[in-house]
Formats: sequence, C-alpha cells, structure tokens
Amino acid sequence: PRPTQHSGMPLPTRVVSRRTFLGGIAAGVASFGVASFPTQVNASANSKLGIGILGAGGKGKQLAGTFDRGSGATVVMVADPDIERAENTAKPLGAKAVKDLRSVLDNDDVDAVVIATCDHWHCLAALWAMDAGKDVYVEKPLSHNNWEGRQVVAAAEKTGRIVQLGTQQRSDPIQQQARDFLHAKNSLGDIKYVQANRLGYRGAVGKRTSPLPFPKTIDKDLWFGPAEVQPIYREKLHYDWHWDWNTGTGEMGNWGVHILDDVRNVAYQDSQDLPRRYTVGGGRVMLNDAGETPNVHFALLETSTFPTVITLSNLAPKPGVKGSWYSRGNENWPAKAPSSGYVIVCEGGYYLGRRQNGEAVDNDGKTIRKFSSDADIIVKHVDNFIDAVNSRDASVLKAPIENGHFSTGWCTMANAAFRAGGNYDVEQLTGQSALVAWPRLVGQMTDQLKNYGGDPTTLKSCPTLTLDSESETFVGEHSEVVNPFLRRSYRSGYQIKPVAETASITG
Repeated sequence: PRPTQHSGMPLPTRVVSRRTFLGGIAAGVASFGVASFPTQVNASANSKLGIGILGAGGKGKQLAGTFDRGSGATVVMVADPDIERAENTAKPLGAKAVKDLRSVLDNDDVDAVVIATCDHWHCLAALWAMDAGKDVYVEKPLSHNNWEGRQVVAAAEKTGRIVQLGTQQRSDPIQQQARDFLHAKNSLGDIKYVQANRLGYRGAVGKRTSPLPFPKTIDKDLWFGPAEVQPIYREKLHYDWHWDWNTGTGEMGNWGVHILDDVRNVAYQDSQDLPRRYTVGGGRVMLNDAGETPNVHFALLETSTFPTVITLSNLAPKPGVKGSWYSRGNENWPAKAPSSGYVIVCEGGYYLGRRQNGEAVDNDGKTIRKFSSDADIIVKHVDNFIDAVNSRDASVLKAPIENGHFSTGWCTMANAAFRAGGNYDVEQLTGQSALVAWPRLVGQMTDQLKNYGGDPTTLKSCPTLTLDSESETFVGEHSEVVNPFLRRSYRSGYQIKPVAETASITG
C-alpha cells in the first residue's frame, strides 16, 4: 500500500542535539525511522508557532508576511544563500537572517519551516526539516523529479510530521462547490475530457558569452546545493532558474502544477494518482536565449477514466504584442476558453475553471451557474497548515503531501517525456489516441508558431509512453530512454537518502 501521512497518533518525544543533527546532514543523509518526534508543538495555548523561512525571494517574502501577520505564528529566522535577500525579509519581522538553512533547522525555537527555495532544493530541504523534527509547508512543485517527491511522502509517514504543499487554490471554497455541481449533482452529465491552458507571454532570459558572476553576498555552493555546479549564461541569477533543467522545472512545473492540481481536484475528485499514458511535444523556440526548458509544451495525459490535454505557451498572441491568447474550442465550447485555467467538457455542456472563479455553460451556450470567491486563499491555506500543526491532525490539510506529489508528478513525468523526445513527428504525436481534441490542440500550437515564421519541425516529440503507477516508472517500449530522467544524481553533502524505493532507477 502507498504511504499516507500520519493522522495524529501519539508519538514519543525525540530530542535532537546540535552535534547529532549537524553530523547527519553534513553527510547528506537522513536518519528516518531511528527515532520519533513530539506530538505537541505548542506547550501553551497562548504561544505562537516559531516559523523558519527557507528561501527569501518574492514567494518567500510573501509567505513570511502571511505567516507572521496573526496570532498563530511568528517568523523566527529567514535563510537564503543570498544574505541580502534574507536580511531584507527578516528585518521588518524582527527575525534573524542567515545564509545556511541548516542553522534554521538546528534552532529549537523553530517549530515549522516554509520552503520557498528554487525547485531543486524543495525535497532535500523538506527531508532535512523532518529529520530535525520540524513540520513543513513546501511551495509547489513538490519535487524536481518524481523519485525525490516519493521520498518526501514516505518521510512524512515515517516521522509523523505535518507536511502541506503550497497549492493555495486548494483552500478556495469554490473548488468544493464546483466538485459538488459536477459530481454530486451531475449537473452537466458525464465528463468526456479536460483541456488545461496556460497561454501568456514570457520573454527571453538573455544569453551571455561569459558565465554570470556570483555576487559576494551569495554562497554559491549553498545556492546550487543538490544540483550540479554549472556555469550560468543567462542574464539574471534569481527567478530565471526556472528555465534551467539543473535547478528548475520549466513552465510545466511552474504554472502547470497549479492548473493540473485544479483539474485533479475538481474534475477527477483526486481519484487519479498519475496518468497511465503520456504523449508529449514542444520546444524552446523563437527566443535564442540561454534557457533550456520548453516555452511551448503540450501533452496528452490519459488516465483510467477520461483524458486531459494541457497546453503551455509563453509566446504572445502575435509578434510585437504582449499578453495572453486563447485556444479555439470545438462545437461544444467557445473560442475564448481560459488562457490560464481549464475546460471540463461534459456530455451536457462545459465548465470553465479559472483562479477563484468559474462558469458552467450548457450545450446551447447558456450560462447555468457562475462561481466566484474573494477569499484570500494564501491566508486560508497558511491558516489551514497552522491548524493542522497545532492539532497534530494531517487529515485536515487541504493539500496533503501525497496528493501534492501526484499533482507535481503529472508535470515532472511530462517533463521527463519531453526531455526524452526526439525529432518532431506529428503522426507519432497524434496517431495513438482517438480523442479528437488532441490533434486539434497540436495543430493550434504549431499554427501559433507559424505566426512567428517558425518551423514546427524544430519542436520535439515523444512516442506514447506507458506508466506503471505502482512503481511510478515507465514500462514497455521506450521506457529505457525516459526513466533516467525520473531521478537525478546529487552532489556530495547534498544527497537524498532513499526512504522509499519505488523502482530501481539509477541516478
């Protein structure tokens, strides 16, 4: 059976000494299973949770302010390899700024950590935090690759820590309202398929002729952490790490996780763990920059029930115009489907899902019901985590970590399929599915590229790949090409020790 998060059973107290803890993490290993952790975090009803912020970029700074705003928690420390960013976030909150996140994990005043680092640090930071007896709020995507995400799920089970993924839309009340409308009431009939979109402009990251120098305020070794230390040829260090495979997960791991998590929640009611078949195409086109991840990426994700197609594009509607654009619909839904959202196509109509609003429309084009929310979903999501930590009851979490692992896995698996792809072959892409919407979407993506004078043959595609959901690896034809992308090699001192082996992937 799959590991599930601990739901509040009493655990004996564990004391972690500085010498013992630093000895473990210095070797890059975790000691899961050798001891248990305290059930109580707050001894006093009037005390606040001590929070450590790991990563002080835009998201880390936002979450620091959100956690520190009320009576439930206070930010004690902020860590970032860029000490200036750590200080800028810590100072207004009266917190201590440090470069090394291990100093935060060693502090007994820190009860829980918020991980808002680069993607490549998410899992190792979470594992180290659990090993230090801390609860964890980790930003999406959970993992840089699927294997390490499974280790976090297993560690949460073994240690009994409360672990929440930062997909804050899970705390939006309209998600449950839409689920009830579509499923409990079956208001639009059976679901046929889903199309997910993120279609909006994102520019080039530049291309240097010499490596980007690291400022003296940044600890380079810590910044790379478990990733390879590589020269960087883009113009900026911060944020644009998203588009480098060494540290990021591309737009699929950036926006794709949010939208596909919505789809898993609202359309599938979380009944599907990972898709059974993946067919993927895309490329990095029309930029001539140092980025590696695709700025055009589309995939057919086939589950045991109905399929989902997803399209991601950072191209503008046309050259010289910034902004979003819209995928064309079929006979049942309109041309202006959400450029950032999804369409659930049903027998009796369709549901248009967006961030904090939605609309149900019948096959005659009549709006049946509109959904909207003005809730501060980040605040609600943070408060949900704090409540779970205080109660020691992971069952109340809106985004429990195994669920977050699956939503992330839809994306990391699609990334692996893209990276394993070869020369673009439209027949290979569209020939193994009877879903009419799939070749239509592929045509739209290549037509958009033609608007820029681009050649679709510069894209990549992979044949349809079959996934075994138990081992969380690909099986059958071409699996030997894609499976190496499901796990990475880790640098000495920053290794991830296996907590749960789901397959014998080398890396």
